[in-house]
Amino acid sequence: MLKAITVSTLNNQIKSLLEAHFLNILVKGEVSRVTYHSSGHLYFTLKDKNSGISVVMFKGNNQKLKFRVEEGMEVIISGGISVYTPRGSYQINCSSLEPAGEGALALAYEQLKAKLEEKGYFDKNIKKALPKFPKHIAVVTSKTGAAISDMLNVANKRWPLIKITLFDTLVQGKDAGSLIANSISLADKIGADVIIVGRGGGSLEDLWAFNEEVVAKAIYEALTPIVSAVGHEIDFLISDEVADLRAPTPSAAIELVLPDISEILIYLDSITSSYNTYMKKTLENKSRELQHQKELLKRNSFEERALFYKDEIKSIIKNYQNFFLLSLNQKEGKLKQLLDAYSLNNPSKKDKTGYAQISKNGDIITLDELNIGDTFSSQNSKVEITSKVLEKRELK
Repeated sequence: MLKAITVSTLNNQIKSLLEAHFLNILVKGEVSRVTYHSSGHLYFTLKDKNSGISVVMFKGNNQKLKFRVEEGMEVIISGGISVYTPRGSYQINCSSLEPAGEGALALAYEQLKAKLEEKGYFDKNIKKALPKFPKHIAVVTSKTGAAISDMLNVANKRWPLIKITLFDTLVQGKDAGSLIANSISLADKIGADVIIVGRGGGSLEDLWAFNEEVVAKAIYEALTPIVSAVGHEIDFLISDEVADLRAPTPSAAIELVLPDISEILIYLDSITSSYNTYMKKTLENKSRELQHQKELLKRNSFEERALFYKDEIKSIIKNYQNFFLLSLNQKEGKLKQLLDAYSLNNPSKKDKTGYAQISKNGDIITLDELNIGDTFSSQNSKVEITSKVLEKRELK
């Protein structure tokens, strides 16, 4: 006959068996009923179409996750079975968790990218333009990394006049994200023209600090234009999306930010040559114009105009003289005609026996114009007689 045991004994025996037998397991399933507790622990149910099991991920392991566990996500969890003897319940104590079908970092990247895009962090309309000729650049990176050495070499060759201030920062590891964000905030306050944030190449895990939200927020809130230069050309990170400009490498960032002194000198030579050509052509044109104006001035000078009008006046005088002489001849001919007429009509030359000039009231008239009773005068060159008409008779 079996001996009865207590409930606690049974649960303890089950706990020993289960925890010893299922010490390290991998379980795949769909996440349901997700709860992020204020304590930092994560609770959810892992299920398939037929059954489910409770899962707990304590704070220490939960903080290591690069992504957020969401409802309906298919995952593979690693852990072991644990039994809570007071209630006789069991669950999976999850030590790590990966998305099924894709890596945790890739999923975390997509989740944060979607979140920040919704917030407007990637809006192209708010991107700040970089100055063409910066005087001061702030660089956020590690002073021991190859990135700063490469950038300084390129800067010295490309634009030696530039001032560079380095903010020495841890660029990988657990606390790198917050340290990078803090350095960006400090760099934003020194009045630099541009901030370059970056580091050299590495694995995705090495570069992960630049995928953290705290770094994205610092870049987004900075007033100074920021260039993200992380890793190699094939590496695309959240900092690249938020920054005003993405550079494929730290060296390329310097090339994008700084003008090339050689190109500027060539350009200045070209401008100088063009200016000299332009000035030479302008002076030639102005000289021709000045000469033309001198000729116009000479033609319109007082002396030239006097000579011009002298000839014109001579011509006018000659024409006037000709006209005057012609007119004088005409008047002399008319005068002669008048004198001849006067001579012919002079009473002294018209005196004939029995003829006299008859006038009435000072007007010369004919006998036909006199009427009976009219008083009139009769005169010749020697005598004037006043008479009165006593009788008028028509002769036929």
